Amino acid sequence: MLEGETIVGDDIAYLRNINGEARAVNVEKGVFGIIKGINAKDDPIQWKVLHTPNEIIFSNVLIDDKGKPYWTGMGEEIPERGYNHSGEWWKGKKDKEGNEIPPSHPNARFTVSLEAFENLDPRWDDPDGVEIGAIVYGGRDSDTWVPVQEAFDWEHGIVTKGASLESERTAAVLGKEGVREFNPMSNLDFLSIPIGKYIEINLEFGRKLKKKPKIFAVNYFIRDKETGEYLTDKNDKKVWYKWMELRVHNDVDAIWTPTGYIPRYEDLVPLFREILSKEYPEELYIKQFTIRIPENLAKIDRIERIYGKIEGTPPELFRILEEERKRLEELREKLGDYVSPKDVEELMKQTQR
Repeated sequence: MLEGETIVGDDIAYLRNINGEARAVNVEKGVFGIIKGINAKDDPIQWKVLHTPNEIIFSNVLIDDKGKPYWTGMGEEIPERGYNHSGEWWKGKKDKEGNEIPPSHPNARFTVSLEAFENLDPRWDDPDGVEIGAIVYGGRDSDTWVPVQEAFDWEHGIVTKGASLESERTAAVLGKEGVREFNPMSNLDFLSIPIGKYIEINLEFGRKLKKKPKIFAVNYFIRDKETGEYLTDKNDKKVWYKWMELRVHNDVDAIWTPTGYIPRYEDLVPLFREILSKEYPEELYIKQFTIRIPENLAKIDRIERIYGKIEGTPPELFRILEEERKRLEELREKLGDYVSPKDVEELMKQTQR
């Protein structure tokens, strides 16, 4: 959650076309969230909720002999003994494979009413809903997408951001971590209709809107190509969302790239200072927003192969992916495999794009 902003729901919204405008109504009563990593410094809103008397369900956390819950990454000293998903637990306890069992399960959760949150918007239960200014898609991606980018238009966003979404597995998903999974709109497990039909419905929804929301893609997990270290901090997303808000209101310009619009360095510097009270080195910006052309082309190949086997995939999807491929290949011919945002910006000035 972002300090200074309000919420109308957790992670489900019902979108409708009302007089040519996309509006969303919250359909949830509460929040069912991952508790791992929630701490007082980074997540003050959730932290306060979890430490205020209320009806809260904690699952798969560590419980001490007094019934107090603890979880990984909470920023407090963890007891050396207690009870968790493995039964009686002690520091250093191992499973049958010989792996050390953490105090709380990686998929430990909390469940609580939305009304427990001080940042709940007054319109959270309004049947008229709220206007949607932007839709944001995101997954775990260590090597391809930049931290934040804006699609060129609705169709480009639905196809290259939503329908092309991949995410590397985490412990929250059963199975091997790090495996790249195809998960359009992060909604594959919940679809009751064929994927091709679902994509077509999304495209058609936008065509009927007089006022289309912008579509963005975020990636908080991009890594340095040399060191393998994450290039963004947990709280950097506050800056990415504020930049998206500025774009929705046409308050800042952006840099054209083959995959969408990205932020200008000079627009991010004041946001990092105002929101996070820290400096933002240009060297870091360049690493974060360098266009990784080989990885983006490989992604297009993967997505085309997948949809080539899916019956009912709308033809527009393949057209839009091929257009993106062509843009990437043209940029590679001019500037190479890995292109700095500064070089892209200079090239666009020369061509007056």
